[in-house]
Amino acid sequence: MKYDFDKIIPRRDTNSYKWDSMEDADLLPMWVADMDFRTAPVIIHALQQRVEHGIFGYTRVPNAYYDAVTDWFERRHGWKIRKEWIIYTSGVVPAVSAVIKALTVPGDKVLVQTPVYNCFFSSIRNNGCEPVSNPLLYINGTYIVDYKDLERKAADPKVKVLLLCNPHNPVGRVWKREELEFIGKICIQNGVTVLSDEIHCELVYPGYVYMPFASLSEKFLRNSVTCLSPSKAFNIAGLQIANIVAADEEMYKRIDKAININEVCDVNPFGVIATIAAYNEGEDWLTQLLDYLQLNYQCMKDFCAEHLPDFPIAKLEGAYLVWMDCRVLNKPSEELEHLLAKKAKLWLNAGIMYGKEGEGFMRWNIACPRSLLLEGLKRFKNFIHNL
Repeated sequence: MKYDFDKIIPRRDTNSYKWDSMEDADLLPMWVADMDFRTAPVIIHALQQRVEHGIFGYTRVPNAYYDAVTDWFERRHGWKIRKEWIIYTSGVVPAVSAVIKALTVPGDKVLVQTPVYNCFFSSIRNNGCEPVSNPLLYINGTYIVDYKDLERKAADPKVKVLLLCNPHNPVGRVWKREELEFIGKICIQNGVTVLSDEIHCELVYPGYVYMPFASLSEKFLRNSVTCLSPSKAFNIAGLQIANIVAADEEMYKRIDKAININEVCDVNPFGVIATIAAYNEGEDWLTQLLDYLQLNYQCMKDFCAEHLPDFPIAKLEGAYLVWMDCRVLNKPSEELEHLLAKKAKLWLNAGIMYGKEGEGFMRWNIACPRSLLLEGLKRFKNFIHNL
């Protein structure tokens, strides 16, 4: 393998949110969604060249940035995005918040498909809106959409937006075309706009295909807004860069206004440079990363089958976040998170933070060298055996 994903790169004392948020030096963090791998060398090289210049004033986003984004999505996903549909901003969470501000008024409702990314709830509530859950159905180790429940809740005239997660965090689904088409038709019939968070779109494993929601039809394109970023796939979240894609001219204007009201209309030069390098030159690195992550998932599956048969993990179709069913312990997931950190020196995410449907589950981040993954699994196994 050309790139060494087995190498352990110390991250403590680098002001890492993942590694330095607790002082315990023995704690193994497998929680927040960033990777313990160095980003693609082409990105590092491009950033080094920019640093050499030594002046870091306000940045103008060049045409090369838009070309990199549009070429990437057309080449990899068959989606022709126009430059005039793109609004850049500092991250997908600020993007989601600004779009909700643009498309709702306080008191409106926003549909979410739980268990789902915890920041969705804060983005909704911070705009004075009410989150409404369309719980996913957990069947045979995977999740499916409850369309009857979705139809019933989308029919509420107070529901203005469906906040879609594609691929889905934390349950690891990569939604199929027919699933997205069902969702899209229900939303169009009820006048609900689809806001699709597609930040994990490049992290998809063989046998599954990421379908950009907006690419499925002209109607879907005009009734949706998509949030994108290279940050998860290339491990550059700290560079603060994302894109909003809105083809409808009126929605675009409202979102652009909301971006400026929220003061997230400026980006830094490093995010721009990194995005251009990632999309123009980073494909080879990404391919090998996906191979490594898939082997990590297989390693975890094998370990759990042998040592933790009472703790099934959901089928992982995309992203690097594994969803483990710990309900056999009959413990609240927040309590389990605390006990694991204290007694096993292992930090996982409690499922309850993703909605009440996540109670009893834990989320693992497996984007790390395999030796660290195995260490985390051994700590979990020993913790269970000592209960």
